[in-house]
Amino acid sequence: MTLDPATRATLEKISTATITTLLLKKGLRNIWMRGPQPFTPTAKGKRLVGPAFTLRFVPAREDLATPESWSSPRSTRAAIEDMPEGVIAVADAMGVTDAGIFGDILCARLMKRGVTALVTDGVVRDVAGVVGTNMPVWCRGGAAPPSVAGLTFVGWQEPIGCGGVAVFPDDIIVCDDDGAVCIPKALLDYVLEGGAEQERLEAWIVSKVEQGEKLPGLYPPNAENKARYEAEKAKG
Repeated sequence: MTLDPATRATLEKISTATITTLLLKKGLRNIWMRGPQPFTPTAKGKRLVGPAFTLRFVPAREDLATPESWSSPRSTRAAIEDMPEGVIAVADAMGVTDAGIFGDILCARLMKRGVTALVTDGVVRDVAGVVGTNMPVWCRGGAAPPSVAGLTFVGWQEPIGCGGVAVFPDDIIVCDDDGAVCIPKALLDYVLEGGAEQERLEAWIVSKVEQGEKLPGLYPPNAENKARYEAEKAKG
């Protein structure tokens, strides 16, 4: 799946906070990933979006989690070479924080592949080098040991759990300073339609708060304030 420029531009204007509120109205309470936070300078203060390209790790098993496994056809290296431009790599690292799943070389290759961002509930290694690649990374921090010290890589482009959230290939990921959320691809149009309007409404509410208005009846708006909002919106 690819995102057309208009869809990407619209999503870049919708905060993860707004997305969680919209999807809550659809009954989805678990779309915000626990753990991933903006880690690199290119992640902080940004909002990035893209289809999910999933990677999955399981606990380390001594006969499989070895440096030799990095040359296997089933490896993070091979997965990176399958990543199309514009995706967000989402790695299920089981929340492990003492084994870095990607380092500077892999992140440099992600950049060359045109990957939008890396999101994981684990950590990265070679932190200074990762920062130097300019790869936007949302993760739980840094650690010196390699992935095989605590994890076994087992596959890509299959359903995963990242930060306690079910992520399927081609779900839409949105990342900003509040973390990373997963939009089920079947609900993308709903978010596109409602997200921009919700952002406009909340901007209007903020303007009224700044003018000294009280919150009851304003946030959330009652019928009277909804009518005020619609009238002022119509005026432009």
